[in-house]
Amino acid sequence: MNRGFWIFLILLMQGLMALGQSDGARNPVIWADVPDMSMIRVGETYYMSNTTMHMNPGVPIMESKDLVNWTIINYAYQSLDNTDALNLTGGKSTYGRGSWASCLRFHEGLFYLSTFSQTTGKTYLYTTRDIRKGPWTEHSFKPALHDHTLWFDEDGKIYLIYGNGKLHLVELKPDLSGILPETDRILIENASAPAGPSIMLGAEGSQLFKIHGKFYLFNITWPKGGMRTVVVHRADKITGPYEGKMVFQDLGVAQGGLIDTPDGRWFAYLFRDYGSVGRIPYLVPVSWEEGWPVLGTNGKVPEQLELPASKGLIPGIVSSDEFTRSPGDPALPLVWQWNHNPDPDLWSVTERKGFLRLHTNRTDSLFVKSRNTLTQRTFGPVCSGVTLLDVSGMKEGDFAGLSVLQRKFGQVGIKVLHGKRYLSMVSAESNKPVELQSIPYHKKTVQLKIECDFRERKDIARFYYSTHGRKWMPIGGPLKMEYTLMEHFMGYRFGLFHYSTSQPGGYADFDFFHISDQISQSLALPITGK
Repeated sequence: MNRGFWIFLILLMQGLMALGQSDGARNPVIWADVPDMSMIRVGETYYMSNTTMHMNPGVPIMESKDLVNWTIINYAYQSLDNTDALNLTGGKSTYGRGSWASCLRFHEGLFYLSTFSQTTGKTYLYTTRDIRKGPWTEHSFKPALHDHTLWFDEDGKIYLIYGNGKLHLVELKPDLSGILPETDRILIENASAPAGPSIMLGAEGSQLFKIHGKFYLFNITWPKGGMRTVVVHRADKITGPYEGKMVFQDLGVAQGGLIDTPDGRWFAYLFRDYGSVGRIPYLVPVSWEEGWPVLGTNGKVPEQLELPASKGLIPGIVSSDEFTRSPGDPALPLVWQWNHNPDPDLWSVTERKGFLRLHTNRTDSLFVKSRNTLTQRTFGPVCSGVTLLDVSGMKEGDFAGLSVLQRKFGQVGIKVLHGKRYLSMVSAESNKPVELQSIPYHKKTVQLKIECDFRERKDIARFYYSTHGRKWMPIGGPLKMEYTLMEHFMGYRFGLFHYSTSQPGGYADFDFFHISDQISQSLALPITGK
C-alpha cells in the first residue's frame, strides 16, 4: 500500500468518527469537574450552578440553550468570607471545604442561589434580578444546613430541606436572615431506607421538585458493597408524609434532579466520580409510570442522547487567554478561578501589557500553601495546557511555572537558587513534593506544557518544556494523578503559580495560557462505561 492510500484511510476514519459524534449528544455531557449541579429552566434558557469549593470567585453559574453546550456567565460571590483559612494565611487553608452543594431557583422575577460552608459554619443565600450581570445581594446565617434544597411554597412560606440520612425541614424568615424559631422538624427519619438496610453514605444532596401537584425529593445514597444510588421520595404536601423508592443504580451515576425541555421531555441531571478529572455530569432520559420518575434507557445510562451534539468545552467552560485586555474588558475571563481568596495587590494584567504578572510578598515552603495560583479545569478525554513564562523579575528562592493542582500535584517551571536559574519538575505523587529533575537554564523565557490523559482512567500527566515552542522536551517523569476525597475533593486543575521560598518581592510574567483538547501521546477516544 502506498503512502497516499494510508493518508486517505486515516482521513476517512477521522471523518467517520466525526460523523458519528455529530449525530447527537453523548454522555458524559461535560467531561470535567462540574459536581453538585442544580438546574432550572426559565423560558427556553437553562441555568446551572455547581460546586467549586475553595476556588474563588465561587459557585459558577452556567447557561445553555440545549442542556449540552454550557457557558460560564457569572459567579454567586467574589469572596465567600475573609478568614485565614479562605485566604491561605496564618498557616490555614480550606481545601475540600469552602462552599458545597448549591440550590438555584427562580421565583417572582428573582434568581435565588443558596449554599453552605463548613469553613464558616454558615448558610448563604444570594439574590439577583440579572443572573448574567448581577449584582448579587447576600444573606447569611448560622448554622450551615448540609446539602439543602430551597423551596417557595404557594402559601408564601420559604422552606429548606437539609441533612444526611435523617432529613429535616425548616422554615426561613421572609427576609432570608435566618430560620424561624421552632420550625425545625424531622421530615424523613431514614431517607436511605429505599436502597437497603446497609448504607455507607446516608441520603444527602437533597433537591426538591413539584410536578403535577406532587412533591418529589431526590437524594443520593450509597449501599455497602454497591454503588452511588438515586432515591426519590414523593408526597402531596411539602411537610409529608413521604413514600420512598430507589429509582436508579448504574455506573455510580447519581446526585442531581429533574429538568424538562420546552417540548415536554424530561431528563435527570446527575454526575459520576471519574477518577482524577473529577465528578462529571451525565444526562439520563426520564419517563413517568404511576406517578414515579423512571430513569435511564432500560435502567441504564445511555451513551447517546436525543439532544444536540456537544461543540466542546472550549471556550464556554475552559478557554485560552492571551492576557491582552481592551478598555472595559474584565481583568480575567470567567473561566479562571483563584486557589482560595487571592491577594489583589499581588497580581495584574495591566502592569505589563499582554501579560499576567504574579508578585510575591512572603515566603512559602509548599506550593499548596502559597497564594495567587490562577486555575482552570482540566478536562477529558485528554487535554493540555501551555504557557510562556518570562523569568526576568524573579528573585532568589522563587519558583514559578505551570502546575496540575490537587493534593498529589505536579509542577514544571523555573527555580532561582544561589543566583542561578534551573528548570525543575516536581511531583507530589508520594504525598510530599519530590524534585524529579533539575536542569540549569540560562534564557529569560521558557515555554511549559502539561498533558493530561484521562482515557480509561489512566490519569497520567506528563510535563514538557521548550525554548521556542517548536520542539518539546520531556522533563521529570509522569505523574499518576489521584482524586483525593477527604482533602482537595476536586478534579485536577491547571494552575499558573509563583511563590518565594526565601526572598519576597520578585515577580513572574506569563505571556499566555493555551488550552487544547489534544495531546501528543495519541488520538483521543470516546469514554466507555466500564
